[in-house]
Amino acid sequence: MQSFSVFISTYIKMFFVLTPFFVTTMFLALTKDMSPLQQKRTAMRVTFAVVIICLTLFFFGNTIFSIFGITLDAFRIGAGSLLFLSAVDLVRGTKPTIKADAEGDISVVPLAIPITVGPATIGTLLIMGAQMQTMSENVAGTAALVAAILTMGVLLYLAPKIDKIIGSIGLSIMTKITGLVLSALSAQIVFTGIRNFLH
Repeated sequence: MQSFSVFISTYIKMFFVLTPFFVTTMFLALTKDMSPLQQKRTAMRVTFAVVIICLTLFFFGNTIFSIFGITLDAFRIGAGSLLFLSAVDLVRGTKPTIKADAEGDISVVPLAIPITVGPATIGTLLIMGAQMQTMSENVAGTAALVAAILTMGVLLYLAPKIDKIIGSIGLSIMTKITGLVLSALSAQIVFTGIRNFLH
């Protein structure tokens, strides 16, 4: 029962932290000149890259904290602040200036990093990974993280169809709703860090 609770909680948090609707909007903008087959292949490459990046950060959070001598609560405050800034950008509709790498492959850079896995996402992953204490929590957390990424991957794979159904305005609305949820999540992370630090 506890593992299921961890799974649901982690899945919901990671789904919003990955900002799938914003990522979908950027994906459509950056792949507009590609054929449908190229778009689908790019979506699969982005999903695979995000899985590798996120799992690495998720499992090595404690190690990173130990190396740099950072407490989990201090990182909560910093990462929560970054997450709040990301939420503000989503609500305001601010889009980063993104350029593809020299070879023109946009699946890893910029789509996987920094659009999907940016500083705020990295901080959240490190915190969530460090919070997992037991084997069952780690298994549930890992499964939830992968499930959230695969859900985002499905959205990218179906991005052209989603764009036709709800349009750019619909995606913009969903992105702003994601920003509002992220703002609340970031506030909770910061408040938890401050409360634990003071006690």
